[in-house]
Amino acid sequence: MAWLSLIFAGLFEIVAVLGMNRIKRDNIVKAYLLFSGAIILSFICLSYSMRSLPMGTAYAIWTGIGTVGGALVGMFLFGESKEWRRALFIAMVLAAAVGLKLIS
Repeated sequence: MAWLSLIFAGLFEIVAVLGMNRIKRDNIVKAYLLFSGAIILSFICLSYSMRSLPMGTAYAIWTGIGTVGGALVGMFLFGESKEWRRALFIAMVLAAAVGLKLIS
């Protein structure tokens, strides 16, 4: 259950990135609510998962999901570069997250 909570924490982190982008574009109250709500839910899920998982592992996976998700959202929704080197480094972050899961 802790790993599922950690995955949700990372997904809420991605939603927060979308909220940040919306704040930058529109600067409306709904965008601030989206961002704030997603961050709060992300921290709640992260906190829950850290009851069972080591803090270092949980934090690394959480930030990895947010980093990779944010980069992919930028690439596929907002037209950011899809250069092969960028994809390589995203794959490296994913490999590190899988490695942490395997040893935890």
